[in-house]
Amino acid sequence: MILTSPSFENDSHIPLKFTCDGGDINPELQIQNVPAVAKSLALILHDPDAPVKGGFAHWVVWNINPSTVVIKEESVPPGSVEGRNDAGQNAYAGPCPPSGEHHYHFLLYALDAMLDLPGATDRPGLEKAMEGHIIEKTELVGLYKR
Repeated sequence: MILTSPSFENDSHIPLKFTCDGGDINPELQIQNVPAVAKSLALILHDPDAPVKGGFAHWVVWNINPSTVVIKEESVPPGSVEGRNDAGQNAYAGPCPPSGEHHYHFLLYALDAMLDLPGATDRPGLEKAMEGHIIEKTELVGLYKR
């Protein structure tokens, strides 16, 4: 499984447009080679460099159709569920490091099930629900420094 973006290369800088200092919108993500047995996909945008314990979840989405090949800029995949990010919102929160350069991990999971979770579910809740259901995982890492 492969996750890429036409907006930035893996391990390179995320354009301002997709951060709290710009439009605060999600970048386009392109998905390839999803396992044929996958029933759904889940996506987490996580900043492990954040000064809070466990890092900071910027975006939490699940029940993405496994046939999805593009998550368009400034959109949520049709039929998916947006969970609660660590800012307390059911939305994308762009990179916004308080200091220094941070790494932003777009983590994509292929799952063998659809997940029945409330919209208030956060990253730890999603990760717990995915236990035993992950078929494959891939990631795209972007960098941002204010």
